[in-house]
Amino acid sequence: MRDFIRALSIFSPHAHWLLRITVAAVFLYHGLTKFADLHGAAYQLGLSLSLALFVAILESAGALLVLLGGLGPDWATRFGGLCHTIVMVGAIVTVHMPRWDGANGGVEFPLTLLAISLFFVFRGNTIMRTPLYGLDRTESRLR
Repeated sequence: MRDFIRALSIFSPHAHWLLRITVAAVFLYHGLTKFADLHGAAYQLGLSLSLALFVAILESAGALLVLLGGLGPDWATRFGGLCHTIVMVGAIVTVHMPRWDGANGGVEFPLTLLAISLFFVFRGNTIMRTPLYGLDRTESRLR
């Protein structure tokens, strides 16, 4: 088992990219589709045109910031997470919670996106520097 954990620990410095790429892809897709048909998105979501534009900007910019943060700037990760947190709180409160019966969309996926966004806000790029449990901080070897 120790050998298996040791083998997996080789990839741990890069595991943050799994969250970054996945979350960025989801938010960038939704942001860009809102830009493509802003009037339709505003109508479908029951938002004003200016609020729909604001949401599209937060989704798209947040996605790019989360990716940029993976290349270095801690502020980019935290600010990108904050952009997505604002969007997800609004989406959960206005769209998903009122119709949370499981059949009409539910709230599980939005809550997951909110949790990951908050993780980026609170941890920033420390997720790239924190060693795994049981690994030595300086040598990255099992104790």
